[in-house]
Amino acid sequence: MFQLSQQDIHLGVAAADKQSAIRQVAAALTEAGCVSSAYVDGMLQRELQTSTYLGNGIAIPHGTTDTRDLVLNTGVQVFQFPQGIEWGSDQTAYVVIGIAARSDEHLALLRQLTHVLSDDSVAQQLAKTASADELCNLLMGEKQAAEFRFDISMITLDVAADSLMTLQALNAGRLQKIGAVNAQFVSEVITRNPLNLGQGIWLSDSSEGTLFSAATISRPVQIFDEHGEKVALLLTLSVADTQSLVVLNYLSDLLLANKAEQLLNADAAIVLSLLTSTVAGKSTTLSAEYVIRNEHGLHARPGTALVNVIKQFNSEITVTNLDGSGKPANGRSLIKVVALGVKKGHHLRFTANGADAQAALQAIGTAITEGLGEGIA
Repeated sequence: MFQLSQQDIHLGVAAADKQSAIRQVAAALTEAGCVSSAYVDGMLQRELQTSTYLGNGIAIPHGTTDTRDLVLNTGVQVFQFPQGIEWGSDQTAYVVIGIAARSDEHLALLRQLTHVLSDDSVAQQLAKTASADELCNLLMGEKQAAEFRFDISMITLDVAADSLMTLQALNAGRLQKIGAVNAQFVSEVITRNPLNLGQGIWLSDSSEGTLFSAATISRPVQIFDEHGEKVALLLTLSVADTQSLVVLNYLSDLLLANKAEQLLNADAAIVLSLLTSTVAGKSTTLSAEYVIRNEHGLHARPGTALVNVIKQFNSEITVTNLDGSGKPANGRSLIKVVALGVKKGHHLRFTANGADAQAALQAIGTAITEGLGEGIA
């Protein structure tokens, strides 16, 4: 994970244009011992290939893959331009983060910045703050609520169980293992009867012992009866804020539409999508899976090529890294696609809903096969 220090942050800087800003950032990276002086040429060349503007006032200029040998030490330099720098059409950067990375370490920074890019108010704060500490906290999310934990690792299917108690203990133990709850929560959840939501779906939670919000699911290998009621899946929530309630809302929608069976027949990735994405639950949804063959995975350039293909279609499209967290991301958002941390050989599932869904998936497959603008061996 990237860590920023006071020496990495430069407040109240001015530049005439994007190229001038990049040169200032490159000089700071050189002075910090992160790169050789020629690295600036790679940063400028990268900008000609594809814009490094992410959104919400942030740009992340970095070198090309050909200039990685000029990186001496992984690091970043953060420049604040209160007056803004025109980065492209309708793109104004107020914070420019110069990145020097030997391989794919910058993907960790992108994942850390996800919260910034989904909060329009943060961009204004980044531009106006006169405090290096505040800017650092805003970028790194130290003032944000604890991240909600619900990914593929929190879903266990085909559990050899014939009692709710077994599923309750499994879920509570998983939440405790990740630090979302304490022993008091575990005791409460195991000893209290879960709530039967209908269609074989059960819910357990506790108001005691919650440390941060998370969700976990266990699904038995075979549906069983307990006291005359069907048990097909148990969802357990730790509720420290409203984040985990989003999952409950998606579940409620499925139950109201009598579509709970979708959860009972799906693999873990689809279960996750159904409870975190509006696209996955639609009856006309199509999906396809492709393997990324790009040597350096989905960094900025191939990520941009992929997003540009997706934007040609009207369908709602999500992207899920089946070898990553398993969380679906908006396919139209470059930052969210790149933040999936896709590496060479990773399997991506594209889910599309709309009149041109089939054409979109075919175009996406073709673009990936052709290397997303980089070519593949």
